[in-house]
Order: sequence, then C-alpha cells, then structure tokens
Amino acid sequence: MKYKKLFLSLGITLLTGSVAGIATANAINTWYSSLNKPYFNPPNWLFAPVWTLLYVLMGIALYLVWKLPRSADRNRAITIFFVQLTLNFLWSFIFFSMQQTGWAFAEIVLLLIAILACIYFFEPLSKPATWLMLPYAAWVTFASVLNYSIWMLNK
Repeated sequence: MKYKKLFLSLGITLLTGSVAGIATANAINTWYSSLNKPYFNPPNWLFAPVWTLLYVLMGIALYLVWKLPRSADRNRAITIFFVQLTLNFLWSFIFFSMQQTGWAFAEIVLLLIAILACIYFFEPLSKPATWLMLPYAAWVTFASVLNYSIWMLNK
C-alpha cells in the first residue's frame, strides 16, 4: 500500500492526541474552569480544533521524514519526534489529570526543547517537514506562557 506510512503517521499522532484529549476533557468543565487564568487565555472551544490541526501537521511531517531512505540521520530524527510526542502526551496528564501546574510547566519546557530539536534534525532531511512543525512550536511556546501564567495565578 503506497500510503501506509502516511496513514500510520497520521494515526499515531491523532491517536496520541485523542487519548490525551480524554484526560483534558474530564477536567475542562470542573477543575480547569475554577482556575484563575490570564486575560489572553483562549476560549475552551478553540483548543480541540487547533490541536487536531497540529496533530495532522505533525503526522504529515513524520511521514515526510519516515518515507525517506533509512539512514542514521533519519532514524535519529524519528526518535526525537517520538520523544517530543511522548512529552506532548504526558503534559495533558500532568496538567489536567494530576492538576500539577508547576510540574506541567517544567515538562512543557522540556517538550518545547524536544520540538526544537526535532525541527533541527528534520531540517536537513525535509524542508516541508520542518515547516509543518513550526506552527506546533509556536503554539507550544504560547501554551508554555499560558501554563506558567496559570501556575503563577493559582499558587
């Protein structure tokens, strides 16, 4: 099947996001709604479509690198991609399920570093994959500021 890696790449990222979304959904109307939030906090309805788009872009980026011939550079880039995806997955549980805003901030900083490393290692392999990861890096940068602000406002 010609597009097997594309479907798997999209499936991996979207499934990761869906499972993490379950941890998020359970807390949105309870714990999260009770928190003090900064003025720039987006409306709750915005998060699901933004994250869905970002997971699709990540999946396509993964595919563009995965379809390349096997090499140490390609394998390293894919490994770093999965490191950042794992950190992405864990953040929702730390923030929403465990309600640990400070630990979530520490973790999201690691996530942002991993995303930037992923972009760095994607760049020589696939310029389009690199560009597809940039909106994700931008959103996680914003999410880091938001996470920090929520942590500080609710100490």
